Amino acid sequence: MSDSDKKKIVHFHLGEENYKTVMTAGKHELIADEPEHVGGKDEGPDPYDYLLMSLGSCTVITLKMYADRKEWPVEDIYVEMRHHKAHAEDCEDCDDPKARIDKIEKDLIVKGDLSEEQLNRLLEISKKCPVHKTMLNDVEIISTVEKK
Repeated sequence: MSDSDKKKIVHFHLGEENYKTVMTAGKHELIADEPEHVGGKDEGPDPYDYLLMSLGSCTVITLKMYADRKEWPVEDIYVEMRHHKAHAEDCEDCDDPKARIDKIEKDLIVKGDLSEEQLNRLLEISKKCPVHKTMLNDVEIISTVEKK
């Protein structure tokens, strides 16, 4: 089985501290939590922060790899992201929760002596990072439950 055929396993554990979640990916451990105003202790980013971090980190890595291959003079890459929910423009019943769509705003800031054409190309490449593509595809989530 090739490395690309292996299933990636990430573990999550919600302990006794209300919403604080310990997440483990291989040898890496992260904490997620909710802000205090919703009952958490704000001991880590919330799940939507991690969603944005996943997309943002994939974006900058993809851009860096592309710029390196092209030998473009990219000195630094920043991405700023925001997430919010907005009403669909053509909603029939705007009070229906399904009428709200998730919006992610992604601003790229690239430091380096690049032409307008190169910057526009980087913008296009940013939309081709694997996480960006995954988020735009139909995703099937298969859930199971067991009792311990």
